[in-house]
Amino acid sequence: MSGDNHHSTSTKTDFEPVAISPTTPLAPPRRAIGIVGGQGPERTRLTALAYDDGRMPTWSFAGVDRPGLDEDGLARAASPYDTARTAWDAWLVGSSPSVSPQHAEGHLGRPALLGFRPEAHDDSAWSPLFGSTTVSRDAGHLHVRADDPAAGLSLAHELEALAGGSLRARSRITNTGGTPYVVEALDVVVPVPDTARELLDFTGRWAREKQPQRHAIADGIWMREHRRGMRALDATSMIVVGDPGFGFGDGDVLGVHIAWSGNHRYTVERLSSGAATLRAGELLMPGEIVLGPGEAYETPWVHIAASSGGLDGLAAANHRYLRSLPSHPRRQPVMFNAWEAVYLDHDLEPLRDLAGLAAELGAERFVLDDGWFHGRHTLDAGLGDWSPDAAKWPDGIGPLADHVRRLGMEFGIWWEPEAVNPDSDLYRAHPEWVLAQHHRLPPLERDSLLLDLSNPDVRDHLAGAFDELVRACPVDFVKWDHNRDLIDAGLTRRRGAPAARAQTLGFYALLDRLRRDHPRIAWESCASGGGRIDLAILERVQGAWTSDNTDPLTRQLVQPWTAQLAPLEYLGSHLAESPSHQTGRATTIDFRGATAFMGQLGIQWDLRRTDRAERDRIAAWCRLYKEHRELLHTGRLTRSDLGPGLVVTGVVADDGSEAVFSYAQLDDVGPVPPRLRVRGLTPDAAYRVRRLAPDASSSEWHVDGLVLTGAVLAQHGLPGPARRPESAELVHFRRV
Repeated sequence: MSGDNHHSTSTKTDFEPVAISPTTPLAPPRRAIGIVGGQGPERTRLTALAYDDGRMPTWSFAGVDRPGLDEDGLARAASPYDTARTAWDAWLVGSSPSVSPQHAEGHLGRPALLGFRPEAHDDSAWSPLFGSTTVSRDAGHLHVRADDPAAGLSLAHELEALAGGSLRARSRITNTGGTPYVVEALDVVVPVPDTARELLDFTGRWAREKQPQRHAIADGIWMREHRRGMRALDATSMIVVGDPGFGFGDGDVLGVHIAWSGNHRYTVERLSSGAATLRAGELLMPGEIVLGPGEAYETPWVHIAASSGGLDGLAAANHRYLRSLPSHPRRQPVMFNAWEAVYLDHDLEPLRDLAGLAAELGAERFVLDDGWFHGRHTLDAGLGDWSPDAAKWPDGIGPLADHVRRLGMEFGIWWEPEAVNPDSDLYRAHPEWVLAQHHRLPPLERDSLLLDLSNPDVRDHLAGAFDELVRACPVDFVKWDHNRDLIDAGLTRRRGAPAARAQTLGFYALLDRLRRDHPRIAWESCASGGGRIDLAILERVQGAWTSDNTDPLTRQLVQPWTAQLAPLEYLGSHLAESPSHQTGRATTIDFRGATAFMGQLGIQWDLRRTDRAERDRIAAWCRLYKEHRELLHTGRLTRSDLGPGLVVTGVVADDGSEAVFSYAQLDDVGPVPPRLRVRGLTPDAAYRVRRLAPDASSSEWHVDGLVLTGAVLAQHGLPGPARRPESAELVHFRRV
């Protein structure tokens, strides 16, 4: 059929087209609708304008809720019609994007929804215009629903207030038409305050995760896409926009995080009009979501937080939310992990000896890492065969677990259920269970492939293998690892259709099933280190392995930024051997101890090769950590930027009664180090200063016994400690 003939085809419609001209009057906003985060020192507010003509509400405010920010006032102040030169300006390029901006509304940027009907000749679904909008609000929830009968689509948007002051939002598109509808993208969109000029995100790699980078907000689209599936070593954990030069403790900021462990996309877009949006959504592979009639697609939750106190304020909102959950770990034990002590060389007696030494030094949990299962003598074999290797464990793992428990410790184990080595009994029996195209396998990564967790048979097999393991051996803790990307990952049951979304949902289903079946087990997320740390996983686990790199110098650059999302109690931080197994760098035991202290302290070291002095020092760091564990894992994170080569991380009790700060010097910073200013203490209260170290007399930092007010400590601070590079000082403040 020629193009001319196609366009001349008559199509019956049930509506009359309405032309929009510069003189067409626009209905004024009927009212403001909004939602404010749950209880917290700062609460995030999102407000939109609702209209009598049924079109989608438009955003009018995103930021911190303050006294006097009433919705009626925001509605009057946000109306663009008084300043627009014509109604066309207001309708087409006004400063307020809709809750879900669309091309047909006149939005000149990227639509929130992208999709089409592949089987339709006359299709308006590629450019829907949602109307007949309904808005409802109940305790802690705001719902917006709109329809486009001509396009055969219904759009719903939900916002929820969270404990701690933040919000979360998600969108759902339903196919109400009679033919399939392909969803290419659906984003949650929030407005960027017009004062925001700068954005911050994160990048990284193996052994150097969560590294910040800053950009100026400019016209056009700035986008971060993650296509590696669940191992997001280089993905950003969030996007933050704010005042120029915003820092840890200052500046108005707005942050967005997508609670999703699979492919995703963050976007900041500014139009030539000056209107800007911040958005997040799942990155869908071609053809990944095809909705049949009546079917719906729902986005992952997108968390939204605002603060007038810079990055620390945003971190506090995330931390308060996680600490409100039933899954939050109320007490984190000192952990010993045997990986860097024995690697794959497993033998009962040496491991019993290590367990005895670990318990003597103060460890409360012993973890047997990779290498315990059938055929695991090298890293290219055995994954998928989750039964104890008979050559290493002729009587099973039970004797080691029983010994660990008699020593008063919990027993933990490592597994990587998503992966399979081609050299394994499981793969030889079920090659059809891997993610692959129907005519080829993906390239090997770490000598492994990925099992299709969307397949219920695969999940049943893995759950059965785990059940059999824990029936034979008491397990208190599982380190759940994931070490390869989703490359060319297809669903073999669907001739190689994209697997990323189905795999992520299958992963959640398996983890949720095991959590339900084994409620007393604690879980740790690991993905080649800190590759799978997001709120969807942190809602399900009790800890996260921050990085495979245990070198304290690198850890000082990774841990404080990982804590932008996850509280310190989630962040595994181990005191390891020197020289570092990852970098070869030699560091002092106290630098390693002080670094591990600011997280969930653990030990990863062949203790059989330590002398008495080293073991005494390790034990002293364990005692110090236990003494301050409650503060570290309940207080508010406080960080300071003192320039290159210095990392300052602190925790202040919510009631201002005490605080602990780490002052780490990574490089040579000159003869007069910057002062340590302590934010967050009660200004008119007095505090006694005390250094924290196994041997406090070894330092020339003479601050012990000083009594200073919170105001003096915040505004003037303590003189910076004269330290050598690659060293750290810890200091405690207690109200007197």
